[in-house]
Amino acid sequence: MKVEQAKQIASKAIEQLSEALERGHSETLRNYLAAMARFHRYSLHNLILIVSQRPDATRVAGFHTWKQLGRNVKKGAKGIMILAPIVLRKNNEEATSEEDPSKAAVHFRAVYVFDQMDTEGKPLSELGSAQGDPAGYTERLKEFVAERGIALEYSDDIAPARGTSEGGKIKLLPGQSAAEEFATLAHEIAHEMMHRDERRSTTTKRVRETEAEAVAFVVCSAVGLETGSAAQDYIGLYGGDAKLLNESLEYIQRTATQILNSIGADDSSAPPA
Repeated sequence: MKVEQAKQIASKAIEQLSEALERGHSETLRNYLAAMARFHRYSLHNLILIVSQRPDATRVAGFHTWKQLGRNVKKGAKGIMILAPIVLRKNNEEATSEEDPSKAAVHFRAVYVFDQMDTEGKPLSELGSAQGDPAGYTERLKEFVAERGIALEYSDDIAPARGTSEGGKIKLLPGQSAAEEFATLAHEIAHEMMHRDERRSTTTKRVRETEAEAVAFVVCSAVGLETGSAAQDYIGLYGGDAKLLNESLEYIQRTATQILNSIGADDSSAPPA
């Protein structure tokens, strides 16, 4: 499928969505919003392409990515066509990532991704999660959030995301375990503190997610929660690595220290009741 054909598919899908909204067909909108949560790493254009070709898609990746995860695309499986940017660094060398702000997309090419249901092989590992009892530290963390003038809300609409940071507002998914709620809140407040000023424009999503999860890891560890592979798994999703982590250590330490000082987790006393 050519790029122009892909653009036509996307345009038609957008038109259908617009018409459905005008008719009040909220189910169509819900489908797109649900897909946006599942495929938040994709552009809106590609999100529309995915949903228009495979509305029931749950987890998509390229052929080689599935291979690296120990799974093979089933014979005869129909790929989902999306557009991949061809980007150049400022020195005009071709690159393959949109993450670096020194690069700019110059054109696109059609590539194919496959849904998890069209693959077979090694079972996919579940992401690790925080375990334990944060005790009264959760309330102290909420107080810290309020003191900074940040609104805190609970909403089912953000699922499957556990939390979101919107600049002055944090939303958490209801029903999380006490440990997970604390870890999620720590992650989102880190975003509010580190990535809502002029520095945001000089960082990539990969950097921001690595930094926020590292802060959450430090804070969770300080209050006695067992994080297992949770932080490693999450950072891995966004392509973070040790090199990036080391480059951000100063920001991570400063932010984590400020949170810990505020909630009293650096005290030698027992956790608050």
